[in-house]
Amino acid sequence: MNPAKDIHVLVLAHPVQGHINPTLQFSKRLASKGLKVTFLIPISTKKSLNLVNASSIQVEYISDGFDNVEEDKLSIKEYLEHFRLSVSQSLSDFIQKHQSCQENPAKVLIDGWALDVAIEHGMHGASFFTQSASSVLPLEAVDGRGRVLCDPPVMSVLGLNDFPSFVADVHKYPGVLDIVLGQFSNFRKAKWLLFNTFTELEEELVNWMGEPMRLEDDTGYGLSLFKPESEACLRWLDSKPPCSTVYVSFGSLASLGEDQMEELVSGLRSMKSHFLWVVRESEEKKLPLNFLQELGLDDDKKGLVVRWCNQLQVLSHGSVGCFMTHCGWNSTLEALSLGVPMVAMPQWTDQPTNATFIEEVWKAGLRVRANERGVVTGEEIESCVNEVMDGERGKEIRENSLRWKEIAKRAVDEGGSLDKNVEEFVSNVVDLCT
Repeated sequence: MNPAKDIHVLVLAHPVQGHINPTLQFSKRLASKGLKVTFLIPISTKKSLNLVNASSIQVEYISDGFDNVEEDKLSIKEYLEHFRLSVSQSLSDFIQKHQSCQENPAKVLIDGWALDVAIEHGMHGASFFTQSASSVLPLEAVDGRGRVLCDPPVMSVLGLNDFPSFVADVHKYPGVLDIVLGQFSNFRKAKWLLFNTFTELEEELVNWMGEPMRLEDDTGYGLSLFKPESEACLRWLDSKPPCSTVYVSFGSLASLGEDQMEELVSGLRSMKSHFLWVVRESEEKKLPLNFLQELGLDDDKKGLVVRWCNQLQVLSHGSVGCFMTHCGWNSTLEALSLGVPMVAMPQWTDQPTNATFIEEVWKAGLRVRANERGVVTGEEIESCVNEVMDGERGKEIRENSLRWKEIAKRAVDEGGSLDKNVEEFVSNVVDLCT
């Protein structure tokens, strides 16, 4: 008999795609080890989710507090504070109802910031960080003014501009630094710290802090805030030769300025390769006039623009030879795990840190450089993409990318570092809850 089958855990996600993906994937991994998992998503009734495959876990929705609030009229700080207070109350109400009607209520909450709510209800807490350990741990050493107070191992690699953007410039993102550092206000109350990584990827920092844990390999997440155009993407990629296509995506939140969009289009037009570019509906108005019409409709066209795609499917496709990415941690992990070389174009938050590691530590890509106006030119984009796809440095980068793919596969497989860490976590949960 599996002793984990009687243990129930709650996992709280943030309602953004970059947080949903790793928390959902980790939840499925826990369920595969025998735990009963309820996956909680704070969301208003005016928003919708595409639920594809989450049969191994139970998905529940709680209010995010925005049903009767005009979000556009709130500052970032006001929005985040309203979200924190509203979700804390919704979560508390859910736990209270859950504990009163469940024969075997959950005893553990996995989340990044709501540990106080769990403790109030007599539950144990696990802090789950969806970023890399290299971008998270330095934040523990930063005070509210952005000053670094101690020296984790990663400091030797990072210049000031490589730190998360709200640390490098504390005045540019009002409210964000306070919220992010708030994750550390009570994390020492957690029974476990979980990091979205695997040991071999950040070995120096792992040895400094102890073993983190990371989610499993997968072919899809199963829950999306956007509707992917999977059929169109795969049909178009199938028509392209091996390693001939650059996949371009800046994630679910990053927003490029119109000048940057024009330069990106210029670079894509000029480079040698085909391209598949994800441009969210909210960003389409920034595209140059007639650009989509210029591409045409037939499968022989140089580029395809879609509003969203299944990124794991695309990165796994044999025609994709390079990933031009904003360096969000999920995208970075997926590219490394699938052996796809990268062109790094970070935007904000932890992305500059990840870009530095991609180029200088893992040597799995090149980083584009912005000009004095903070814009990456089309010539710079074209040069970096062509070098990764066909240049001498590109050969070394491709070899390194394939090496990281093998390392990641070993970590995920039974008995690998990742698998052992998850087994240890589940064992600890069982011991604590029985």
